[in-house]
Formats: sequence, C-alpha cells, structure tokens
Amino acid sequence: MSDIICAISTPPGMGAISVIRLSGEGSISLIDKVFATPSGKKLTNAFANRVYFGGIHAGEELLDEVLVTIFRAPHSFTGEESVEISCHGSVYIQQRLMELLLSEGARLANAGEFTRRAFQNGKFDLSQAEAVADLIASSSQASHRVAMNQMRGGFARKLALLRDKLLQFVSLIELELDFSEEDVEFANRDKLYELTQEIEKEIQTLVDSFRLGNAIKSGIPVAIIGETNAGKSTLLNLLLNEEKAIVSDIHGTTRDVIEDTVIMGDVTFRFIDTAGIRQTTDAIETLGIERTFRKIEQASIVLWMIDMTTQREQIETLAASILPKFQDKKVFLLFNKADLVSEEVRIDFDTIFPELDSIRLFISAKNHLNTDQLQELLVEAAAVPSIREEDVIVTNLRHYTSLSSALTSIRRVKEGLEIGITHDFLSQDIRECMFYLGEITGQISTDEILGNIFSKFCIGK
Repeated sequence: MSDIICAISTPPGMGAISVIRLSGEGSISLIDKVFATPSGKKLTNAFANRVYFGGIHAGEELLDEVLVTIFRAPHSFTGEESVEISCHGSVYIQQRLMELLLSEGARLANAGEFTRRAFQNGKFDLSQAEAVADLIASSSQASHRVAMNQMRGGFARKLALLRDKLLQFVSLIELELDFSEEDVEFANRDKLYELTQEIEKEIQTLVDSFRLGNAIKSGIPVAIIGETNAGKSTLLNLLLNEEKAIVSDIHGTTRDVIEDTVIMGDVTFRFIDTAGIRQTTDAIETLGIERTFRKIEQASIVLWMIDMTTQREQIETLAASILPKFQDKKVFLLFNKADLVSEEVRIDFDTIFPELDSIRLFISAKNHLNTDQLQELLVEAAAVPSIREEDVIVTNLRHYTSLSSALTSIRRVKEGLEIGITHDFLSQDIRECMFYLGEITGQISTDEILGNIFSKFCIGK
C-alpha cells in the first residue's frame, strides 16, 4: 500500500485558482473527512472522473468552496486512487488546505513523485516520464511537438522495435551455445550482419539528431563577442527586450558571461554576452575573457561586434586570436555605431577579412539601425527544420549518452561478425547494446538513476 502524497500543482503565489493533488490508496476517504457537498453525498461512493462542488472545513471553520475531481485506480495519471482540489488562489487558503491534508495523514510529495509513481505503476516508460517535464518547459512549437511525440511513446516504440530485433537474434545465438558440441547454427550470420547495419544506421540517426534536439530544447547558442565598449551589452538588451546587462562607457564593465533566451520566429535562441576582448592585467577580467573564448567554441552562431569608431588596424590585430575559433561557426560581422561614421569608413570596413565567410551588416545597437534585419537573418541562419509530430528527435543528454554507448556496442557486434568471433562474445555485445537501449526507457534502471531524474521535476508533478 502506497502512502498518500499531496502537493500544490499550480505555480507558487497568488492566482485566480490553485490546484492541489493527492495520490495513493485512501485519498478519497481522506477528502471525505474534510469535504462536504451541499447534498451531503460522500465521495467514497461517488462516480469517478467527475467534478463535485462543496466546501472544505477545518472543524467548524469553512476554509473555502472548492471543486473536487476524483479518479479511481488504475484510471488516473499515477495509476493510483487520486484527487484534485481546485480552490481559490489565495496563498493563505493554499497553506491552510495543505496543513489540513497533512494533519489528516497525507504527506508532502517529493519533487516529481507523482510522475515517478506513474512510471512505477506502468502508465508510461521512463523516456515518456521525462517528456512530461520537457512538455511543461516547452517554449516553442518545435519543443512542444518533440515533447508531445516522446510523451506519446514515439521514441519508446522505436527503441522497443530495435531491442526486440536484437532479442530475437541473441536468443538464437545463446541457443547455439547449448548445442555447441553439435556445431549447429540457428542464427543466420548474414541476416544478423544486415540487422546490425540497419540498427547502426537507426541509432546513428538518433545520435545525430541530438544536436538539433538540444538546440530546440535549450536554445541555439549565440555568442556576442568583440572588444570592450563595442556595444555587445546594448545589443543583448535589445534582443532580449530588457535591461539584462549593464551598459557603460567604462571599459571592462562585463567581466563574466551573461546568458538568456528569447524566441524569434518560433526559434529559441540562447544569447551569450561575453567579456570584451582586450589586453588587461585585471585578474577577474582575464578570467572573463578566457570564458569568452570557451563560449565561442560552444556557440553555433557568433555575432562579432566591431566598433566602427575604432581604427581598422586595431580590429585586425585583435583578429589573430579570434579568427581561428570560427571554424564550423556561422559568423555575423556586425559593424556597430555605423550611424556615427562616414560612407568612406563604411566602405573601408566592408573590405575587412575577405577570407571570412560571414554575414556582414552595418548596425547601430543603440539607435536600432538594421536590428530588425539582424533578427530576420538570425532566424534564417538558424535553419531549424520544421518538426512534425511523428519526428523522433533526441533532446535529453541522458538518452544521447546511452545511445552513444549502444552505437559503440552494435559496432562491436558488426566487427565481431566480420572477424568471426565466438558465440559467447557475440552474445555479450548484443546484450550490452540491448542494455543501453533499455536504460533509456527504464527497462534497466536503479533507484539512483530514478532519483536523479525525478529530482529535477517540480513538486506537484
């Protein structure tokens, strides 16, 4: 018998309504102790999946008039007997109701405990459970579609199919071990080799999709770099539409990395304002500049802000340390403060770094010159393909790690078939691949893994 857990499932603070959830055997009986309908009907005998109006009392005191929805096992989110209370959104009311439920025998739910119980009760597998958190956090159409597909089992079905195919062959190979003295072959090696090629291709596709999936989930990383006072922080504030970074004429104001996300054209961008690059003896500023170079390496797009009121030779000197880091990056050369210089200066700067394959744009971050065009070009450069509901995209680092290990294992199976290794080693490599695939869906799991996953959920989910 599971104990009764309860939690506020709506965001903290005051609102029009708040929802409090309970789950566990005896949840309905517990509510009957404090809840009364106008007719006096007890919920223990009421129909499930219906909403009932009434009042919740603490002794003689009416705490609130609420709506109560009851669910009977196994037809609930957790697979257990469950109750949801919709009350008024007063913080005081929420606290009093929670205190009342705890005094009647419920306990406060841990982070993600409702979803963990749903997983343990077989309502969905581990990858689907993780998709619940991704769905809650989705901030764009693409991230919503990917999470919905995973939550509905699209990813799990693909993995289950791969695992079943491997299981059929490993069973035959292990059967051969029982008849090793008779030198019989139950598993056709040619068909197994074809299968390993097929599975290797499938897993490789999933592994490759992580780059896109991570960008969809976390935002496409865009590093804003340049010398001190080039206008990086001004541009960040403009793109985020808020005063996120301090803007000052004093050199070296930004000493650390500042990050935030914004959605443009249904694409999530993670903009990173970095410390200005220059020669300095300041230890803190030097650390910030080192982080700038690391962020350039991590970014998919680099916005190089060039202050057009400085000398071209100064920019060319700086370039020696920056240009080598632009390999495989989409680079924007943003000639900032273009409204303060002559046409001759613009023409001169436009010829700088002819070897650099980049998008070149004259802007004024302060006066919004060509900044709308910059945003349009960013969306175009991101080139995020349209995501269909049926597309399987890997967005989770844990899944990516397990898939990478599974890919290594299936390649060992393939190599083993090519050189003719013995049945027992072949079987071991196939089972190792199955292990890593099972790790993703929870067929292979430990309390430590589950605890780590669900601890990242919000309380009440």
